[in-house]
Amino acid sequence: MQTATVTIDLDRRWTIVDHPLTPQPLPHQWLRHHCHCPQCVHPSGQRLLDAATIAPDVHPASATLEADELEVVWSTDHHRSRYRLTELGSPRPPTREAPELWDASIAPRTPTADHAAICSQPHVMLDWLVGVDRLGFGVLRGVPVSDGEVARVAELFAHVRTTNYGRWFDVRAVVDPTNLANSSLGLPAHTDNPYRDPVPTLQLLHCLQSSAGGGDNVLVDGFRVAAEVRAARPEGFALLASRPVDFVYADDDAELRASAPLVELDQSGKVRAVRCNSRSMAPPDMADDELVAWYDAFSLWCRMLDDPQLQVRIHLEPGDLFIVDNRRVLHGRTAYDSSGGTRHLQGCYADIDGLRSSIAVLRRRLLHTGEAPR
Repeated sequence: MQTATVTIDLDRRWTIVDHPLTPQPLPHQWLRHHCHCPQCVHPSGQRLLDAATIAPDVHPASATLEADELEVVWSTDHHRSRYRLTELGSPRPPTREAPELWDASIAPRTPTADHAAICSQPHVMLDWLVGVDRLGFGVLRGVPVSDGEVARVAELFAHVRTTNYGRWFDVRAVVDPTNLANSSLGLPAHTDNPYRDPVPTLQLLHCLQSSAGGGDNVLVDGFRVAAEVRAARPEGFALLASRPVDFVYADDDAELRASAPLVELDQSGKVRAVRCNSRSMAPPDMADDELVAWYDAFSLWCRMLDDPQLQVRIHLEPGDLFIVDNRRVLHGRTAYDSSGGTRHLQGCYADIDGLRSSIAVLRRRLLHTGEAPR
């Protein structure tokens, strides 16, 4: 067995392993917290060791390295921990594919599956969900044409988010609508429920009837639009991502308000979510000099949402369903003629943590059965 050097640095509270698999020093508290022995981690995988009980000055009383296994005996309680260097030094593999930004040319690659196939073939379900997660949208064909089926589809891989609109809701032209979705007017690309906190992260729309002329669904990648606006209007984009605007919805039974920027960035500055709906957005309230730059960027944003080169258009027939990541993909529709036919969709909301959990579970099960995930 090859033995390498282990250096314990008490002044800096590091353990330094002379091995290519651990190029970075290992902080003592982190290393103690990382112990996976049965005393520290339950068979369920949940941690038994309470990080609050780890002394700030904890350090190894001894540490030895043989081959790729590091053994540490701790000074405070003489606990013995063993670590494989491959677990300590190698970065974790990504749990999901990075989002792929797209424009109208992505249409032939729309993640599309058959309802019966995703219900009976796990690898078909997995492929479809991975595509939806990567691009932020997908289409399902052959969904039974019946009330509430949209919610039953959502429950195949997630949990329905019930709102003031109900467990599912109808989208069709009615007299005196309280929401313009229930008119025959065209709707610009938008995200749903920006006036809610938290916003539902998945939306599904299922077609029950489609005999009216028009009514094509329009999808736009908000992450792609954000990237374009950021490059063209950096000052204005910074305001879109930092200055909150108010979103409001009210009817006889509900009054919902939320305040947030149109673009949400993560700690590294990457776009994490967009929130945009002109029907419910109040005029921004900020300093005059900021308003000029904000509107300059917002106007470009809106023009790009209307650009056919950035739009995927989907015409739904009865039994078709589309799903969008509501934090990323904006959806709208063209106007339709409600006097010459019927257009009836049903929608519901769910959350993307359920979808991603289903991806992870399906991958694990397919590996267990020997059917390699795609």
